[in-house]
Amino acid sequence: MKVPNDISKSVIGRLPRYYRFLGELLKNDVNRISSKDLAEKMGLTASQIRQDLNCFGGFGQQGYGYNVPELRAKLAEILGLDKPYTAVLIGAGNLGRAVAGHMTFEDKGFRLTGIFDVDPLYKGIKIKGLPILPDSQLDEFCRDNPPDMAVLCVPAEAAAAVVDQLVACGVKNFWNFSHYDIKRAYPNVNVENVHLNDSLMMLTYQIKNRRESDT
Repeated sequence: MKVPNDISKSVIGRLPRYYRFLGELLKNDVNRISSKDLAEKMGLTASQIRQDLNCFGGFGQQGYGYNVPELRAKLAEILGLDKPYTAVLIGAGNLGRAVAGHMTFEDKGFRLTGIFDVDPLYKGIKIKGLPILPDSQLDEFCRDNPPDMAVLCVPAEAAAAVVDQLVACGVKNFWNFSHYDIKRAYPNVNVENVHLNDSLMMLTYQIKNRRESDT
């Protein structure tokens, strides 16, 4: 399904949440739902949901609502979850092991194919059946098994060299847990940044304002 190029990031950002809620509905054997009922469950408005989905053609039927399995399958297609992708993870420290061990890559369309770290102490240790490989093998691995994406779980000071190496290997998509600004160095690659400290600061901002409004 070809997606228009002018869809706002805020709309795209809500699609994974729709996908997740629809999955929960299916688990509860709900196969049909109105935009009103879906909106109530998600804390949105029915108008917002209809506007978002209409960006991609609209999928509901007047008087019927949304067919849950069909809508979820369409969202999977829009999000690219119906295609197989491969990923390598760089950095097998605490964060890298947590990401590799607890994220269900397969459910999101990705298959983790390689894990790399500069620390020789990690060499050979397996995570989800994959041995941690030394960073010296990264170039050869990417030539033989070109990954669609790299998961970056390295310190910011090490990230620049790693990104240079991965881009030289043909990697154009990054799930970035470091604080390195990949887009500034490579504006044409796709990057999704995950800054845990930024998320925490957003929460502290909300806490502060709640306290100030309560006083």
